[in-house]
Amino acid sequence: MKRRQILAAGAAMLAAPSVHAQAFPARPITIIAAGAAGGPTDTITRIVADSLSRHIGQSVVVESIGGSVVGPQRLAQARPDGYTLMINNIGMAASATLYRRLPYQVPGSFAPLGIVSDAAMTVITRLDFPAANLREVMAEMNRKGDVINLATAGISSAANLCGLLVQQAAGAKATTVVFRGTAPAIAELMAGRIDVLCDQATNTVPFIRDNRVKVYAVSSSARLAGLPSVPTTTEAGSPGIAMSTWHGLYAPAGTPEPIQEHISAALRLALREERLRQRFADLLTDVPSDERASIAFHRRFVAEEVDRWRPIIEAAGAYAD
Repeated sequence: MKRRQILAAGAAMLAAPSVHAQAFPARPITIIAAGAAGGPTDTITRIVADSLSRHIGQSVVVESIGGSVVGPQRLAQARPDGYTLMINNIGMAASATLYRRLPYQVPGSFAPLGIVSDAAMTVITRLDFPAANLREVMAEMNRKGDVINLATAGISSAANLCGLLVQQAAGAKATTVVFRGTAPAIAELMAGRIDVLCDQATNTVPFIRDNRVKVYAVSSSARLAGLPSVPTTTEAGSPGIAMSTWHGLYAPAGTPEPIQEHISAALRLALREERLRQRFADLLTDVPSDERASIAFHRRFVAEEVDRWRPIIEAAGAYAD
């Protein structure tokens, strides 16, 4: 009799997660967009949330929380029940080294649920910058060093990280000018007060097409359909600048595995929607494969990205307080 009771209790414990998963979600879900309202992360989050709501069985509400640390901190402190999620960009991995003190651990405080987008960076300069190709940009930076002004859109922005790669490839340290977003950085570039910027194609392509800035390369592995004449950084002779600015979906650490799997599966279905794919295409943003949108890949990828950016950030001494 006692053995029968023990077996029954064990079976109940094994069944509990699936019952828990079947009950989820019973109410609306909030996704924190870890970026300023109207910015790339906010835009990506709203597109994903719109599609995700049709596959997860509940409405999905977006809450924009600007600041590199505030959004992740909010998620790290949320109940691990699947009802508070977050979409954050590449800065999530870089922040583990960029910030000497964080109120959470990367990736330890979070449960990665899948990559949601990938976008190429573009290396651009002011129109009268004296370089005909990327090799000449690198040579000019190497020759002039801190005389060159290089713009970023914030300490943990993709633009800042790409700027670190550009300086590493050039073998020189430029004067980094930090702006609150891409718009003012590009405005200063067009005005001739900034020399170089490496930022998302989503942000720079309108200015490239209007011939208001010079473009030298894209950081993706293949040329962009929207900029077919622009070589990749590898084709242009600087493979070290190759990178993408990616976004990922996260839950708080400790969220039950069945709930994580439920959300991740719904994400992969959302990413297959033609409507989402078209909206991403309009933003020159790639939809990740099912593999990249999986929990296993995202867990591994975040750890790899933390390891990739640590020596680059440490060598540059590019820390935030």
